[in-house]
Amino acid sequence: MSDYKALYQEVILDHNRKPRNYGALEHPSHHAEGRNPLCGDHITVALNLEGENIGAIAFQGESCAICKASASMMTTAVKGKTRADAEEITREFLAMATGKRDLDSLGHIGRLAVFAGVRDLPTRVKCAILPWHTLHAALNSIASTSTEAEEDPMHAPIGDA
Repeated sequence: MSDYKALYQEVILDHNRKPRNYGALEHPSHHAEGRNPLCGDHITVALNLEGENIGAIAFQGESCAICKASASMMTTAVKGKTRADAEEITREFLAMATGKRDLDSLGHIGRLAVFAGVRDLPTRVKCAILPWHTLHAALNSIASTSTEAEEDPMHAPIGDA
């Protein structure tokens, strides 16, 4: 268990210091803004759909290390995937992070499993899921979302997450 926690900390620190796909995306086809008022996280997710595939994706904003690392890993995980695949990965991540499903029942999580322990840190769950909820909003042409909104996955799940 201590190895798992050490890996979690290492991954969070790495993606916080050197976030992947961080910055602005010129002329995105889809974008959304997400806020977590409790932590102060404020991010935007922008992407270009090429047909049904995510051709380019980026995020930016001010956020805590968990949120930034989650956004960094999210963009890496969904880049090049279809919209449907990205939505499935989102549902699985939300289910894992909120403790609604365990890792054995998730098929697309892969390296994102490092966030499984966040379910044991209730005050940090919303930090980890904000980027994913913002991605869902962007894919569905919803301009903004908040962890305190009725649509938040902690209140109303996306799919069966």
